[in-house]
Amino acid sequence: MAMELKQSLKLQQQLVITPQLQQAIKLLQLSHMDLVDQIQAELVENPALEEVPGATHDETLAETLSRLDNDNARDQADVVDQNNGSESMETDWIGLDDAGQHTVQSTTQESVEKKDGKLTEDEWNRLLESYSQSGSTKGLGTVRGEDLPPIENTLTTSTSLIEHLAWQLQMQLCTDGERRASNVIIMNLDDRGYLTIPLEVVAEEADCDMDDVEGAQMIVQGLDPSGCGSLSLEECLIVQAKTKHPEDPFFEEIINNHLVDFERRNYLNVARAMDMDVEDAIEYHKMLQAFEPWPGRGYADADPRYITPDVYVFLIGGEWQIVQNEDGLPKLRISPYYQRVLQGAGTDDERKYIKDKLDAADFLIKSIYKRQSTIFKVVKSILEKQMDFFEHGVEHLRPMILRDIADEIGVHESTVSRVTSNKYLQCPQGIFELKYFFNAGIQQVHGEDVAAASVKARIKQIIAAEDARRPMSDSAIVTELRKFNIKCARRTVAKYREGLGILSSSKRKAMF
Repeated sequence: MAMELKQSLKLQQQLVITPQLQQAIKLLQLSHMDLVDQIQAELVENPALEEVPGATHDETLAETLSRLDNDNARDQADVVDQNNGSESMETDWIGLDDAGQHTVQSTTQESVEKKDGKLTEDEWNRLLESYSQSGSTKGLGTVRGEDLPPIENTLTTSTSLIEHLAWQLQMQLCTDGERRASNVIIMNLDDRGYLTIPLEVVAEEADCDMDDVEGAQMIVQGLDPSGCGSLSLEECLIVQAKTKHPEDPFFEEIINNHLVDFERRNYLNVARAMDMDVEDAIEYHKMLQAFEPWPGRGYADADPRYITPDVYVFLIGGEWQIVQNEDGLPKLRISPYYQRVLQGAGTDDERKYIKDKLDAADFLIKSIYKRQSTIFKVVKSILEKQMDFFEHGVEHLRPMILRDIADEIGVHESTVSRVTSNKYLQCPQGIFELKYFFNAGIQQVHGEDVAAASVKARIKQIIAAEDARRPMSDSAIVTELRKFNIKCARRTVAKYREGLGILSSSKRKAMF
């Protein structure tokens, strides 16, 4: 068949994701802290975007709760006044107004009117007295005294495992080859304190023979913490046994051959193999439990992960209130200066540049307001569907999928997925990721299905209340769950137990 080049017309539909839409999707899935960073970056890059002078969203949680309490108390007072013939309004959900700002739908005539814009002398005195008592800042640590050194001079970091071992190595008497090999070993330790490369590789990198490498390994293993530089768990425990119990002749054989028996609490097998009493085998297990299987664990320098809730849910005056975290989130507006510049004279390129920046600023503001509105709708829907969880605890969590929320608020499932990703909710039950509320269902003996998370919580409670000397098997847990109207297979119980990090019954058994 001959190939030819020709033109043709074709009509088709195609979905094009514009840069603006990509930005809106990105903002929707950002957490609160990432959103603040993104807005600050946009403020630097876009001159047509600016903060509203004198306006801020900064409000501490205590101030928010105090405001809600005052609103609720004011509403109750208004109800009393209404019985006497005066008009009032009741507290309702915290929502978004037409401009996208959060408002509490509760007002009274007294809160709207201001008596006078000036302060009397007594009021000034009380204000100055409270100011001197509380200090010049709202929170602790926000302003450092002038007599204190700069914060850069007082910041410290924890000592890492490598630094701790290298400092001790400087005080050891050894040959040049052993010192080079010891440095190579120390630089190739993982977070547990184990050596990650073979001894032959250590010899090549340190340019020394195997005798120096073996001597270097013994030196590193003898440093604090004891056992670092080992290649296996058994080797690490043997080093610690020789350090803590140097005269004991049985530890090395027990560690090499019977760790599995100790794990299974099979003391009789250890006693028979080692020709000792069962009480002696139990005593060896007690001593082994005092060893550290990961000697480098105490020097792990992993940075802690701090979670900032994006939404707060509180029970105020018998009603559930939703407060979105707007700490550090500035109020934005389009620069009026650049709006006037656009109307003035200028070249086409200049006008196009300013117009693009103004459009980008306008779209960013609308996207942020849309994001806040969507998050509020999702959280409100979760609150309504999971009311039993918020009132009674995790045992009452109901099964729920993304489609349930999407259908109720009129958005796509992918939108709900983006809203619930990397965002956290704080409530009286604790801090939970929004994804936590979406669970598969487990069939009950009678009634509606129950969420998998509530089944896990129930399993954890059952195991916590068991007799440590006679731990419950997975089959016994299945029987116990039926008492709570939960129908669950043994394998499902085993999967949930392992997911919770709980050992099997044979390994949970307490012998002493």
